[in-house]
Formats: sequence, C-alpha cells, structure tokens
Amino acid sequence: MYPGAHVSTTPDKPAIVMGGSGFTQTFAELDAAANRLSRVLRAAGVQPGDHVALCMENHDRYFEVLWGCHYAGAIYTAASSRLTSGELAYILNDCSAKVFITSKYKADQAAEIVADTPGVELRLMLDGTIEGHESYEAAVEAHDPTPLEGRQAGMDMLYSSGTTGKPKGVTKSFAGTPLEETPAGVAGTLPLLFGFTTDSVYLSPAPMYHAAPLRFSMGAQAIGATVVAMEHFDAEQYLQLVQRHQVTHSQVVPTMFVRMLKLPEDVRAAYDVSSLQCVIHAAAPCPIPVKQQMIEWFGRIIHEYYAGTEGNGFVYCNSDMWLAHPGTVGTPIGCTVHIVGDDGDEMPHYESGTIYFEGGAEFEYHNDAEKTASSRHPKGWSTLGDVGYLDDDNFLYLTDRKAYMIISGGVNIYPQEAENVLVTHPKVIDVAVFGVPNDDFGEEVKAVVQPVTMPSSDEEARSLASELIQFCRSQLADVKCPRSIDFREELPRHPTGKLYKRLLKDEYWKNAGRSI
Repeated sequence: MYPGAHVSTTPDKPAIVMGGSGFTQTFAELDAAANRLSRVLRAAGVQPGDHVALCMENHDRYFEVLWGCHYAGAIYTAASSRLTSGELAYILNDCSAKVFITSKYKADQAAEIVADTPGVELRLMLDGTIEGHESYEAAVEAHDPTPLEGRQAGMDMLYSSGTTGKPKGVTKSFAGTPLEETPAGVAGTLPLLFGFTTDSVYLSPAPMYHAAPLRFSMGAQAIGATVVAMEHFDAEQYLQLVQRHQVTHSQVVPTMFVRMLKLPEDVRAAYDVSSLQCVIHAAAPCPIPVKQQMIEWFGRIIHEYYAGTEGNGFVYCNSDMWLAHPGTVGTPIGCTVHIVGDDGDEMPHYESGTIYFEGGAEFEYHNDAEKTASSRHPKGWSTLGDVGYLDDDNFLYLTDRKAYMIISGGVNIYPQEAENVLVTHPKVIDVAVFGVPNDDFGEEVKAVVQPVTMPSSDEEARSLASELIQFCRSQLADVKCPRSIDFREELPRHPTGKLYKRLLKDEYWKNAGRSI
C-alpha cells in the first residue's frame, strides 16, 4: 500500500492538509512529487538499501520527501529538528547518509555540518539555497513523475531521542520487497485495531520526524485516508481543526491531554468534537484523573498503546479495558510480556521489574552491538528499559523508566507517581520529578514545576511549593513526594511529549540549585 495506489480512484482527494498554512496536496500530487524525488535520488546514485537523511520542521512537503525516499527503496532517517549541530552530524555519519534533505529554516545548522559530514554526496534544500546545497524544488522539477521501474519499498531507520546519551538508530534487515506488495509500516494495523478506513481523517499534532506520527501518518495515507498535520501543537487549535476538518482519528501524548483540560471550560465547550471516532495516546504514562476526564469529554473512544521505535512488542488498551483496569496500558498483542527482577528472574504479579517482550519483531541498535546486547535477556527477550508490573488478568502497568529511579535511604522511588499527582493540580502546567544529592540519604526527591502563573516573590514561591507538596502527600506516601520544589517558565520537554529530565537532573547534580 502506498499513495499511488489511490490515484486511479481518488486522485483529487487531499492526502495532506497542513493545519496552520492550509496547504493541501492531493493523492495525485503527492504521488507525482514522490516519483520525481525518487528519480532525483536514483540519479544521485541512491540504490535500494542506501541511506537518506532529512531534517526540517513540520513542512508542507514533508510527506512527499518521505514517500520519495520510500519509492526509491531508500532507508530514510528523519532526524529531529531540535538536535544540536553535533548531534545531527553524528546521525548523518552514523547512518551513512548519501543524501541530506533540509529546509531554509534549518539553513544555519545545515551550513555548520557540511564540513563534518563528508560522506553526504547530495544536499537538497527547500524554500531557498545556501552554499553547498541544491534547490530541492529545481531538482524535482527536472525529473518527470513516472514511476521508477522495478520499485522496491524503502523503510525508515529512526533514532532514539537521546534523552539518556547519544541517539541510536533502530534498524532491521532491509527486505527489498516490491513496493506494490509491501504494506507501509502500520497500515495493516490501523483498520484492524483503530477502525481506519479510506474515509478517515487523521489529525497528527506532533513532530513528523518522530516514530508514531511518521508511521501512523504514512500508514493512513497508504490506505487512502487524509492526514491533517499541525505545524506546532496548540490545545485550542487542535480542537478547531477537529471541528473544521471533521477529524475522525488522532494520536496524541498525555501532555496534550493535560493542555486541553487546562483550557477554560467555555473554550473547550465551544468546539464540536463529535466527529471523533478514535483518539490514540502513547509515549508516556497518562495520569488516571487525566484519562478519566478525557473519556468523560470525548467518550469511550480513547485508545492507548505501549510500544517503542524498536517495534519489539505491542501492548494495547481501549476505553472499556482501561475503565475495568484503571491505570493500565493494556494487554500484549502478538507478543508476551515478562516482568524481570534485577536477578534476571520473573517477578510475581503486582511486583515491579524491568519489562521484557518475547515474540515481537527483531531489531538492533545501529553500530552499537553493546547497546543491542544490553537490551536482551539471556532467554532472548528484549526491553525498552521501562519498569512496570502485571496484574492477575495480564494487564500491564508502567511504573517509570529504570534510569529515572531515585534511591533515597535504600528505598526505590519512581518519580512518575509524583508527577502524575502534581500535574493534576489546577495551578500546575507541567512537572518533572527526579533525585538530587542528599548527604544523609544519597538522594532526595526534587520537583521542578511549570506553574500556570509564575510566583512574583520568594514568599509566593514558598507558599505555592508548600501547597503542592501537601497536595502530593495527601495522595502518596511521604517518601515519594518532593522535599522541595523549584519553578520554571518552561520545562525542557521534547515536542513528542518526552521530558528531557536528564538535562534538569544534570543541572542539579553539577551545580546545586536554589531550593524553596
């Protein structure tokens, strides 16, 4: 399945609509543009299995770039537009990219990395050019839109977000199967699990380079559905787009739910969301009160899954399953989940340990045999590094990432619990909880909060911190609650919803921060 398969039946149907600019590209236009780019890549020497990298904002022509790579049989790496120049150069070199595609918006960074990425043979830039880069628009216009002969389907090779070190590419064997016979990513799952049809309208509010938005959007287009993409997430604009485009399906992260619930009641009530048939969330645990409120608002159309870029396992939960098991992320589909203790043995039900998958897809971390080996259990199972437990009905509950565990006085504390409580407070927009040095206990629990309104004085800050700490203690054991709270205008959260907690934690361990 691919966009070109729908040109004969629905050539003028929108394949992509940009939520902000209103830019629209039909299936015929998307297919033609992708064919042109596939010819540019082949002319540049890109053969099936070769690597192409791209880095740009949520651009009008992002999907034609992805599909052009796919049609050419390339292994394509969509890199985060928020990477530093060093991180981006590392990825281009690590994946051995022959071609790099970017936009004028990223021109300064594109110029910075030229000398550090000598293996790149062709650099294309949209919306303008700089030295060392060719015009993307001129390049594609110089080629005709007829398909390449004997097309093989490409595949993505995406990199981890690098929240705990250098990003690593997640790779699988290149199959080299004919394009016409190859399902695109998750395309087969969308109708079966989430009810997608060719008439669906899928709203994607997240960065296109991330695994879920990229794969779900391409999957939606592959089956002939329309994708509406947001340039940047804004809670009210999201609701506007649902109403304007009669959106039927969408995928979000829990922080987006929180932002929508923080909107004034009259703003939320102003938009008709009755067209929604399925809203999917993933990427992080969702606080129970947040999900309860979303089900009350949107109805029993909230679906959740737990998985990773690695594709080594899939856990699924619909609203009815969740209401019967509040807090769960679901039960495994097509795989088996094992909860393993530090000794490598399986844990009893309701006891936390590292989550391992058995029976899912095989993967490796590109050019990192050590990291690949560290993700494997002696029995061959694989892990994403998350911690959780199973109940008696085989429903999985996430506790936190193992890397974020706080050890205070010998007690293991998972900060996700305190974060889930604090973010529900009406005066809190966002929160990060982590361990900071303590001379007596090794670590103590610290919270950094983005409040609705920043305190205007030290006295106001102390008062708000005390209120939030007491709020947390009213719902959790004292040892799990922050001993101190600092306030920030904004937390370093990735657009995909992941919190760069490492950046905050490093700051406090290197230089003791001011505590309230």
